[in-house]
Amino acid sequence: MLPKPFAAAKPVLEQIEKHNYKAYFVGGCVRDLLLDRALGDIDIATSAPPETIQKIFPKVIPVGIEHGTVIVRHEGESYEVTTFRLDGDYSDKRHPDSVQFIDEIDKDLERRDFTINALAMDLDGDIIDLFGGRADIEKKVIQTVGDGYKRFTEDALRIIRALRFTSQLGFTIHPKTLEDMRALRGEIESLAVERITNEFTKLFAGVHVNRAIEYLKELKIGNYLPVFHKHTDLIDAIPSTMLPLCSFGEVISLFHLIKPEVSIEVWVRQWKVSNKIKMEAQQLLKAYERYQKNGLDLMLVYQLDPGYYDGFVRLVNVMHPKSLTTDEMASVAGKLEIRSRTELAINGHDLIEMYPERKKGPWLHRLIQQIEAEVAAGNVKNNLKDIKDWIKWNPHAID
Repeated sequence: MLPKPFAAAKPVLEQIEKHNYKAYFVGGCVRDLLLDRALGDIDIATSAPPETIQKIFPKVIPVGIEHGTVIVRHEGESYEVTTFRLDGDYSDKRHPDSVQFIDEIDKDLERRDFTINALAMDLDGDIIDLFGGRADIEKKVIQTVGDGYKRFTEDALRIIRALRFTSQLGFTIHPKTLEDMRALRGEIESLAVERITNEFTKLFAGVHVNRAIEYLKELKIGNYLPVFHKHTDLIDAIPSTMLPLCSFGEVISLFHLIKPEVSIEVWVRQWKVSNKIKMEAQQLLKAYERYQKNGLDLMLVYQLDPGYYDGFVRLVNVMHPKSLTTDEMASVAGKLEIRSRTELAINGHDLIEMYPERKKGPWLHRLIQQIEAEVAAGNVKNNLKDIKDWIKWNPHAID
C-alpha cells in the first residue's frame, strides 16, 4: 500500500492514464520513500503535453509551461506535473535554451542531477531505476547521472545541491563527482545569490550539517560566495559544536558572532535576503548579547519574539554547548507578567487622569515604556494599584 501522500496524489496519475498517457511519481519523493524519510512535495512526470494537462484538470497553474511544468491542484494539494523532455543547451547555466517533449521516461531520467533523484515509481509501486539510484541509496553515495562535468556545467547550483544532500542525508560524495565539483566550483559565482541562499538554508538545517561543512572546507566553496570570498577564514571558524540551524537568520547570526566586523546589514545586502530574515537575525543577536551579560532573564524572553525562541536556543548551544534548553525558555516565559505592551493594566487615559494638569506629550510615551520595562522585568505586578504606586514612588519617571 502506498504511503498517504502518494495515495492522495494517486487520482492525479489515474486521471492522466485514463486519457492514455503515462505518469509516474519522480525524484525526491521516491528517494525519500526508499529512505523511509518524511515525504515533502510529490512530483509527477508524464508523457502528456502540458496543454493536455490543462484540459483534463479543472485547476492548473502554468508555472513553467514553456519547460513543460504546471501545478495541478487536487483536493487542496499542489502537484508539480512535468512532461517528459529532452533539454537543449544551457547557455544561461540554469534553464535549457529549448526543450523537446518525448513519450518515454528513460531520457527524461537521464537529464536529472543525481542518481538518487533519477528514480520513478508507477501506480503499483514498481520503481524504475536506470542509473543505479537504489544502489547508491544503499551505499549512501551521491553521484551524478552520467557525465558530472556536463551536469554541473548545465547548472552550477547542483554543486551546492550535492553539499545540501550530504547535510540532509548524511551521504558521502562519489570521488569522481567530487572531482567534477572541484573543477567547476568557480561557476558558482555566476549563480543568482537567491538560489544559493535557498540551498544554503537547507544545508545548514540538515541533521548531518557537519559533514557538509567538511566538504565546504575541502572544496573551498567560500571563495566563490558573497561575504565569504572576502573573509576566507569564516567557514574554517565554524565551531566544532555546530548544530543544525533552521533558518538563514540563524545562519547570519552565527557568522556575525564569529566575525562581528561583518555587520548584519552586509549579510542582508550581499545575500539579498528579506526584511523578515534581517529582523530575525537582529532579534537573535540582541537576545544573545543580553544573554552574555545577564543570562536568561525575563526581559530577554519578553523582548524576543516567541517564534525565535527555538532558534535562539540553537544559536546559544552552538556557541556554548548544552547550556540552554527550550524547556528553560518556556519556564521563564511562563513567569512573564505580560507578553506585550497591550496587556499592561494601565494606559494613556489612566495616566492623564492621574495628572490632569499636565498636557499630553512625549512624557506619556516615555512613562508607558518605563512601566512596560518594569512590569516585563518582574519588578512591578501588572495591576493598576501596583503600577500607580510605582509611579508615585518614582516621580522622576514623569519628568
